Amino acid sequence: MRVAPSILLSDVERFQLESWSRGRSTPHRLVDRSKVLLLAAQGFQNKEIARILDVSEPFAARWRNRFHRLRLAGIEKDAPRPGRKPSIPVEKVDAIVDRTLRSKPRGATHWSTRSLADEMGVSHMTVQRVWKAHNLKPHVTRSFKLSKDKQFREKLVDVVGLYMNPPERAVVLSIDEKTQVQALERTQTILPLRPGVPEGRSHDYRRNGTVDLFASLNTIDGTVITQFHHRHRHQEFLMFLKTLDESVPERLDVHVVLDNHSAHKHERVRRWLVRHPRFHFHFTPTGSSWVNAVESWFSRLTDKQIRRGSFKSVPALKQAIKEFVAAYSENPRPFVWTKPAEEILRKLEIIKQALVTAH
Repeated sequence: MRVAPSILLSDVERFQLESWSRGRSTPHRLVDRSKVLLLAAQGFQNKEIARILDVSEPFAARWRNRFHRLRLAGIEKDAPRPGRKPSIPVEKVDAIVDRTLRSKPRGATHWSTRSLADEMGVSHMTVQRVWKAHNLKPHVTRSFKLSKDKQFREKLVDVVGLYMNPPERAVVLSIDEKTQVQALERTQTILPLRPGVPEGRSHDYRRNGTVDLFASLNTIDGTVITQFHHRHRHQEFLMFLKTLDESVPERLDVHVVLDNHSAHKHERVRRWLVRHPRFHFHFTPTGSSWVNAVESWFSRLTDKQIRRGSFKSVPALKQAIKEFVAAYSENPRPFVWTKPAEEILRKLEIIKQALVTAH
């Protein structure tokens, strides 16, 4: 006569099974298995468990035996099933992956599904399935640039610390200049959007001058202060600093995040800082514009107002930017930095190792 194995639970196992049996987001199959084992631990036989839980007796027996052999790991995941034989031999899959990663086609920078299919003697859909299964995307690239700043770590920790834990009784301003913004005028009238037809623009344009846009983003409340100039020397930068000084209440300190442009470090700027001790400069690492919060605002300005516009003159360009700033200022949003400096440094170290390997 076959006797069902007795189930004795440790405190950890009992806690986990009870958690699974009550979990609203736990898969239903795992809820049933947990209930079976909790009843089995109380001394119930498989026939009684099946009646109480309204499941089959073989179901109760299967998961009791599986838990007896493999414990929690045995019921959390289903056992692998054989399924049908793969239509592509494993050796061929490995060869496709290896060829994708370690070679390039003649006269091209990367493989396409059809070029690799011709090379490997399979269909392009086979290559596509293999790439999808191994998360390979030869047609996709990403850009990066590692800073060579010897004080990279110190500057990054300083700036990220300001974003994530701003000082009390202070504002954090991210400032930069968007230089040489071009007033580009399309040579022909822009065709409006219609059902089934996207907006139409001529590919060529006339250049009608440029302007430099100075901007300051308050990372705490998202407000923006802008100023137009036709150059971006230390003289214009000092004019912008004076505007910021007048805009921020005197009771608050001002922490400024900015890049390493020579105008920001000019002798006259340093003397101005001595006369205005509430201003504190925090320089981003060299070649790391992504650390400067205002760059995201510049990107939004470009996407929403400049890139698809057509401007007959610099004043028309300025007016368009002012309209964008006015609309944005109606509902500014605080800048939220989510990644701690240590996590960024860890990812950059991975990129460095990849560069060493590639080299």
